[in-house]
Amino acid sequence: MSSAKRAILVFDVDGTLTAARQKVTQEMLEFLVETRKRVNLGVVGGSDLVKITEQLADDKDHLLSLFDYTFSENGLVGFKGVDEFPTQSIQKKIGDEKLQDLINFALGYMANIRLPVKRGQFVEFRNGMINLSPIGRSCSQSERMEFVEFDKKHGIRQKFVDELKNRFSDFGLEFAIGGQISIDVFPTGWNKTFCLQYFDAHYDEIHFFGDKTSPGGNDHEIFEDSRTIGHTVIGPEDTIQQVMEVLTNLGL
Repeated sequence: MSSAKRAILVFDVDGTLTAARQKVTQEMLEFLVETRKRVNLGVVGGSDLVKITEQLADDKDHLLSLFDYTFSENGLVGFKGVDEFPTQSIQKKIGDEKLQDLINFALGYMANIRLPVKRGQFVEFRNGMINLSPIGRSCSQSERMEFVEFDKKHGIRQKFVDELKNRFSDFGLEFAIGGQISIDVFPTGWNKTFCLQYFDAHYDEIHFFGDKTSPGGNDHEIFEDSRTIGHTVIGPEDTIQQVMEVLTNLGL
């Protein structure tokens, strides 16, 4: 980097680099490639590596070539270049008995929610978290958008989060609204701040860009963390604009 100040720009995926669950645009890809010539880049998404790859790249190798650091599942699966960090496991952290209590309750709760439509894949087990979706992750894009509007009006996910917090307050878990249709459940401290440990010794400034930065959103903790400079964006075009402003301020 040409600047004396060592900086890295770290991005959320949905609503930041891409429209929610949509493929990255060619404009954004070209912007990332050009920006990386001036400053180091990182990405941290809540989805698993397969889904993030589907959104941002042609394949895993292409994805890892776009960023200096790549993190999926809130940072629990991560890479520096092509070198993988140790993977964390929610199963090992809290045990199968607690996991089953959580999943059984969540399935029962979601079964009693009345929505415009319901589809499949209501629970997705990942390495570092459980993803819960009241409508089901196999919904179509139009059904997804219908749920977004229904959720805004009725607070479906927020009520679910409140109930989970009340029911499992002693399980050592966090519950965060993620993306457009789901809730992320993970051990306390295993939010997106988890990835910051890999940056601390190498950078003077860590700039984070995300859209779910309000309390309850899955970008909130890393946005508010004292180690980061947080930027709230409203979509990919806004991300590009704010990055350009940051680069100017950094003298890059």
